[in-house]
Amino acid sequence: MADLGFGDARSGNGSRSHCSRGKAMLLALGKALPEQVLPQENVVETYLQDTICDDPATRAKLERLCKTTTVRTRYTVMSKELLDEHPELRTEGTPTLTPRLDICNAAVLELGATAARAALGEWGRPAADITHLVYISSSELRLPGGDLFLATRLGLHPNTVRTSLLFLGCSGGAAALRTAKDIAENNPGSRVLVVAAETTVLGFRPPSPDRPYDLVGAALFGDGASAAIIGAGPIVAEESPFLELQFSTQEFLPGTDKVIDGKITEEGINFKLGRDLPEKIESRIEGFCRTLMDQVGIKEFNDVFWAVHPGGPAILNRLEVCLELQPEKLKISRKALMNYGNVSSNTVFYVLEYLRDELKKGMIREEWGLILAFGPGITFEGMLVRGIN
Repeated sequence: MADLGFGDARSGNGSRSHCSRGKAMLLALGKALPEQVLPQENVVETYLQDTICDDPATRAKLERLCKTTTVRTRYTVMSKELLDEHPELRTEGTPTLTPRLDICNAAVLELGATAARAALGEWGRPAADITHLVYISSSELRLPGGDLFLATRLGLHPNTVRTSLLFLGCSGGAAALRTAKDIAENNPGSRVLVVAAETTVLGFRPPSPDRPYDLVGAALFGDGASAAIIGAGPIVAEESPFLELQFSTQEFLPGTDKVIDGKITEEGINFKLGRDLPEKIESRIEGFCRTLMDQVGIKEFNDVFWAVHPGGPAILNRLEVCLELQPEKLKISRKALMNYGNVSSNTVFYVLEYLRDELKKGMIREEWGLILAFGPGITFEGMLVRGIN
């Protein structure tokens, strides 16, 4: 790991000073999860009861999917009490967008604020020192957006510059890191709070043969929020960075806009996921990763550590085989999938939390690493990072 040698971060008059140059760094993390825990062994019964479905074929398919996702535990906003209050969510073909958005808008705000406070607590500086807010969600829709309500709830200064990234799906978290990196490096002394918050309520509905992906969502996706604080020129004795964000890039695959397809309707959001998603990612992943690694002249994929958003086990398996990765390289991504499911934009931050723990324990020997996520487009988000002592 790199020892960056921050030097004296105080000016001659005793006030704090920040480096005007240098790379952005990850200074703190936080997360929040709904109170409702959903063990994977309970998913089939819970989902079928919630949707009043007694179809044996649906049961059999959901049981198979629950076994193949490798998920063990998820957290969810949805509950029996919520369904009793809104029985229309159980009914196929019912216009329910308004109550869904009411539930989602409140839930993501609550979860996001809790995650942000956790990150601020770890950071150790007051919320008033935040200069920028980057807000990510694919679960809310309103005007003004959740970024304003979140800034108000956290007590951020009114001149905090806010940026919202909406409906980026699973690539949203990595896109937010890229955005925060650019902000931090181009605004000396800035401190960027990144908040991602997601819930599956917008897409919850009874199973239908016309929407086979609904069962995949029921077996794989979870709810939660995460937060991070990004800044360049860390202040000695006040801030403890653990990752330097060296270089970031984004790329989309032409002609793949229908592989991950989502539409807002009167019944919420409808998703379609192509079976060829892992194959499409595999077709470009080697070249994309080499673009990142070439920045520091690394040739071997096993010579870096990996923090990959775990969209599902099939994507991780394809990466492992295609790039000939040692099994331990994707261990923390698989661990995040197992313990939280796919929480859309959040999950990459849960992976980074495990990465931080391993860096602190000295379990990672490589200096350089990659952060990867894949979303609608198909969009690749990638970042070259360096671990910090």
